[in-house]
Amino acid sequence: MKVSKYAAAIAAAAALMLPVFSGGQKDAAPVSKLEQVKQSGKLILGTSADYPPYEFHLLQDGQDTIVGFDVAIARAIAEEFGVELEIKDMNFDGLLAALVSGNVDIVLSGMTPTEERRQNVDFSDIYYQAVHGAIIRKADAEKYAADPSSLADAMIGAQKGAIQVGIAKTQIKGMSEEAAADNHPQVKELGTLPDLIMELKNNKVEAVISELPVAQAYVNANPDLMLAEYTFTDDEGGSAIAIKKGNEDFVAAINEVLAKLAAENKINEFVAEANMIADTL
Repeated sequence: MKVSKYAAAIAAAAALMLPVFSGGQKDAAPVSKLEQVKQSGKLILGTSADYPPYEFHLLQDGQDTIVGFDVAIARAIAEEFGVELEIKDMNFDGLLAALVSGNVDIVLSGMTPTEERRQNVDFSDIYYQAVHGAIIRKADAEKYAADPSSLADAMIGAQKGAIQVGIAKTQIKGMSEEAAADNHPQVKELGTLPDLIMELKNNKVEAVISELPVAQAYVNANPDLMLAEYTFTDDEGGSAIAIKKGNEDFVAAINEVLAKLAAENKINEFVAEANMIADTL
């Protein structure tokens, strides 16, 4: 009996020690980004909420609330994943750094998926195609409203890090695509559109380049401003959702939701609703 008890004890001890000597069990498969979001119970959105009707601040029931059609899309994605939406508002030029560092899960902020940005992050399918306009002072209508070439020697404002900086440099100032990475003395880049609009109203810039629905929202809110008659397009084209690299399943899941929203005409509904709200600002 003693021998069998000792043998059993040794066998049990050996079994306990086996993982140590054999290197232990294999590591569990890494949890995908989609599963991480579902397990956390929230989807963290990074945005720059100064861009109506995409994303902007609105006082609702006495509380400062971030609304807009980008936010509506993000909320629909969160609902599809069965989680809550959390919004982090920051300057546009800090959004991708926040995404790469893991401070946010996705970025929706009217962002164009340029090749330069694709080097650092992945993008969803395009969810909205935009045209760009120039906001000018009504007092300067005769000077700047009819012809974009009238801005060739004028100071232009554009949001830092946004596609409109490139439009101002290449389509107004005549810089080549290669040279557009350099600063231009007549293209003023600031972090937020309200700051640019203030520069325009204070005669520090002659025009501000912005996506057309956004420009219209600011014109509606400022009777002394107007839209020029001309518009601009960009070859990169459209807005997409930015996602940290290496999360193909997450990108695929987001694209699936976007396709569903488009098929149900929900994105157009979100855009129309956000425009109506922005018109009341």
